[in-house]
Amino acid sequence: MAQKVILVDDLDHSEGDDVARREFPLLNRTFAIDLSDANQQRLSAALALIEEVLENAREVKQASRSKKAADTSPRLRGYTLTDVREWAREQGLDVPARGKMADEVIEQFVAAHPDADPDADPDADPEDSTGEPTEDSAAGTAETAAAHAGAAAGA
Repeated sequence: MAQKVILVDDLDHSEGDDVARREFPLLNRTFAIDLSDANQQRLSAALALIEEVLENAREVKQASRSKKAADTSPRLRGYTLTDVREWAREQGLDVPARGKMADEVIEQFVAAHPDADPDADPDADPEDSTGEPTEDSAAGTAETAAAHAGAAAGA
């Protein structure tokens, strides 16, 4: 028994002997659609218009978010920006809740917390600007001396 295939136009849903599968290229892709001869002519005219428009148009690229280079230079040692924000608020300074911290605020924090200075030598003896030992370093030196004296007495 024979079967008859009836193609239906995909645009106007008409049936007819002139309906056929039509392929057409668009934007570097190939599409297929069932069309009558009349709708094929309409499609061809539309594609010709699109080609003309594309010849005179320019492609718009999707804007990309530039990736900002992270600040890899160490700005604080042993402290976080949260520590700086808390200290700054205690000092009555206006600081943002998030985001970039003003260099001036960080410099003031480092001035108030010399141990946060990334350029300071962590192994150097803590001394004040006069070159004299600070109270903390003098106490530490006295404790170290006492420990050495106790070890020597026990030996």
